[in-house]
Amino acid sequence: MATFMQVVQVSKNITKLFTNLSLSQNVNAMCSPVFIRRVPTIHYAFIHTTSRRNDLMEFFDHPKNWGKDKVKVGRSWRKEELRLKNNEDLHKLWFVLLKERNMLLTMEEAHKQEWKYFPNPERIDKVEDSMSNLESVVRERNKAYHLLETGTIGERPAALKYNQLGLRYLYRMQQHVIPQFMNTSWQKKHKFTYGGHAVRKFLRFYREKLWNEKRKLRNRQRNQVATLLRIFPNLDMEAVKEKYPLVDIEKLMRSKKSEGYYPRD
Repeated sequence: MATFMQVVQVSKNITKLFTNLSLSQNVNAMCSPVFIRRVPTIHYAFIHTTSRRNDLMEFFDHPKNWGKDKVKVGRSWRKEELRLKNNEDLHKLWFVLLKERNMLLTMEEAHKQEWKYFPNPERIDKVEDSMSNLESVVRERNKAYHLLETGTIGERPAALKYNQLGLRYLYRMQQHVIPQFMNTSWQKKHKFTYGGHAVRKFLRFYREKLWNEKRKLRNRQRNQVATLLRIFPNLDMEAVKEKYPLVDIEKLMRSKKSEGYYPRD
């Protein structure tokens, strides 16, 4: 009988133990905080791509301009306008002008092969003039920056040298791995001396050619100013001197070439 009572008591204790365990788990489950699984946020980077893909058609003009004898275009970019833009805009504009120049050169060659007239060939000159002005503005900014930071212009040093024909040119210096007295290939390519009877004869004829070109230009400007004085006797002489610097205005006004049909004051 005693044994039976111990078994019953042990069974009651086990039942109470399992009941307490189940209740404690439920209580813990109710009292414990609820954890929500968070999905990590993914940040997507925008990829910029060109929407239009014309392939080789970028080297040709717009089809609406094909077969036309004249294409309406504007003037070239001036330095005053380019100085107002920032570096990023100048960088973009350079590539736009570069693509435009490649397109114009391609179209010019295509017209030459077809023996046709290339409309508005001055467009190439305007683009090249704009690129030259843009490069000058960028060089001005680089010089100003280097002068402010280092006290130098920041460009590669250069010097005036004479070639084998006796003509001066601007030689831009650069660093070499091999010293000058050992660099035989550089010495063969760059010879800053000249001499001989043939070179002196060439220089004499070359100077004569330059003098003739300057003389013809001076005579051409003098004839133009004389024509203007005959037709418009009351011209602004300061503006005439600025446009025609090679002409002696006072001497020309005393000559008979400038006498017109209008009385003078």
